[in-house]
Amino acid sequence: MRLSTRARYGLRAVVDLAERFGGDPVPLGAIASRGKMSRKYLHAIFTVLKSAGFVRSVRGTEGGYVLTRKPSQIRLNEILEALEGSLSPSECVDDAGVCERSSQCVTREIWRDIGRAIDDVLCEVTLEDLVRRNQKCGGSGPPMYHI
Repeated sequence: MRLSTRARYGLRAVVDLAERFGGDPVPLGAIASRGKMSRKYLHAIFTVLKSAGFVRSVRGTEGGYVLTRKPSQIRLNEILEALEGSLSPSECVDDAGVCERSSQCVTREIWRDIGRAIDDVLCEVTLEDLVRRNQKCGGSGPPMYHI
């Protein structure tokens, strides 16, 4: 599985918000600067995250973005599915109808197993877990996320 830049940047941005959860709204420019990401690209990502209900925007001079739930209540699979869609390694896992061989395809079972394994890991990890991991690493600079 290879995640898109959109998913990687989106995850990096919501972890930034999770690190500041309970405080003031975080301006998009600050998130972009800390994460070394394009503000314009982040704006598009935050539009998706807002539509999916993960963040809300606060207008005004003291405005920015905040998480809508506690970091301990947001799992990585939710965020990545909102940004990427299905995380299945093959289209046939989600829709057997896309391939006429799906009913007799031995590799489809492998793709399904891989998809379950990925989902199991992503369902176990919350934003709070990533914040803790970053603190253990020293938390200096933007955190690195490799899944």
